Amino acid sequence: MSRRSQEWFQDRADAGRRLAQKLLAAGYGPPSDAIVLALPRGGVPVGFEVAQALGLPLDVFIVRKLGVPGFEELAMGALASGGVRVLNPGVLREVRDGGAVLAQVTSREAAEIERREAAYRGGRPAPEPAGKTAILVDDGLATGATMRAAVAALRRRAAGRIVVAVPVGAPEVCAALASEADEAVCLIAPEGFQAVGQFYRDFTQTSDEEVRALLARATSVR
Repeated sequence: MSRRSQEWFQDRADAGRRLAQKLLAAGYGPPSDAIVLALPRGGVPVGFEVAQALGLPLDVFIVRKLGVPGFEELAMGALASGGVRVLNPGVLREVRDGGAVLAQVTSREAAEIERREAAYRGGRPAPEPAGKTAILVDDGLATGATMRAAVAALRRRAAGRIVVAVPVGAPEVCAALASEADEAVCLIAPEGFQAVGQFYRDFTQTSDEEVRALLARATSVR
């Protein structure tokens, strides 16, 4: 199958609009106590379109992958805002001096979470999910490590209902998240999935500036 034949989305905004239609058909939208929480950076353009279409507030929920040094795409686990950590024991067992490596990477990523909290919110408090429906949005699910950490963190913070919503994901990861969250909406879960980017024509990295601009636009519209 050629790369061109695999592309489903023009860019993240296009993916967000298509995902929003699926969520609207499922009944999500006002009047509602729901909030859209996007995983930065790539989930924010998707989440912006979802929040606009559903008439819901948008904020970020910051999660960082705990990548193996030198092989960062291979996740030992993930760390979420609030200090919740989800581990991948199978990968961790294969890392030499895994405990020490994990501690070092966790410390580095915790600092990055703090930086992003300050950079994206500009002093605004983090949203309070207790009792609310939290719609967690990202641009796709590959290993699912960061999304699993986000779900676990929201469980700890007593979210009323947790919905994972993504344009594309690996079939087995979408199935696993459906059992960990209250619902998982994967617009497509194609066999032969290799990477999220293969389903986007434009998968340019989202910048901090774009994240801040989209959050500001979402606030001004509401």
